[in-house]
Amino acid sequence: MISATQSEALAILAELCELSPDVRLGQLLAHLGFLGEDQTGRSLWDIEDEQFLAVLYQHREELAERRQQSSESHALHLK
Repeated sequence: MISATQSEALAILAELCELSPDVRLGQLLAHLGFLGEDQTGRSLWDIEDEQFLAVLYQHREELAERRQQSSESHALHLK
């Protein structure tokens, strides 16, 4: 049975895929592994699900901010 944390992580992972459609899934997982290691000092193999979930949330926030900044920049160029 899948845990609530794992289910939540998969949902956020799907959101990350939507926020970065040009990134292949393997690339995204590799990037998340680097972020997880940077934040926890542990490899993706050893990171706890809750820690990985925190990495996912942080990356989602960063991508959403970039998307918003890009939209705002594009709107300024249209004026």
